[in-house]
Amino acid sequence: MTQPDGPGEPLICSAKGCQEAAGYTLLWNNPKIHTPDRRKQWLACPDHRESLAAFLSARGFLRDIEPVAG
Repeated sequence: MTQPDGPGEPLICSAKGCQEAAGYTLLWNNPKIHTPDRRKQWLACPDHRESLAAFLSARGFLRDIEPVAG
């Protein structure tokens, strides 16, 4: 997950090379190495939400998608 540099800075999409503000949090885990309740986070802008979700889903990692609180 890309962290903001300071207060008020937008969260940035996790897609490679993307600098757009994130609108979604993709919650995932790898069941081979994480406990069932562990959730890692990727951030996604509207343009990359589907492609990042498809990548995680194809591997059986995607658990949930939530809007970024804000």
